[in-house]
Amino acid sequence: MKSAAISIIFSERRDEVLLIKRRDIPVYVLPGGGIESFETDEEAAIRETLEETGLNVKIIRKTGEYTPINRLSSKTHVYECQVIDGAFQNGDETKNIAFFPLDQLPLSFFIVHQYWLQDALKYNHVVKRPISEVTYFNLIKYFFKHPLLVFGALLARIRLKFEK
Repeated sequence: MKSAAISIIFSERRDEVLLIKRRDIPVYVLPGGGIESFETDEEAAIRETLEETGLNVKIIRKTGEYTPINRLSSKTHVYECQVIDGAFQNGDETKNIAFFPLDQLPLSFFIVHQYWLQDALKYNHVVKRPISEVTYFNLIKYFFKHPLLVFGALLARIRLKFEK
């Protein structure tokens, strides 16, 4: 699985964060996606943010570098970004785009992205750690809580494998 690049975009007062709701799986996530073979992780974060939100951003700092512990996740580079210009525009993968107060994040905010956001808020250095929250056991637990979401995620993942 290829590596990913994620963008964290705070409001000007840093009391809200930009999240997107995915079309394929109805959860909120930070903008981002896979890094193409021809680009750096920084370039991917900028490109993915534009594709998913309609916003041009610049990198402020790298906040984290996370490594997988199994095949359920991939190496992920997380960046704090600042909006340069643009306007909200849903992309092919985006159902909704909005800023959310940091103390009122949606219930469907993907748990791993919550941890990455917390790391960015808590530390001023690049956090390097494994993605220990994404395990087969946690997937099973999540399945029993949200079977339709997990089933949809698995179908989307299978579809992506066959499209390659």
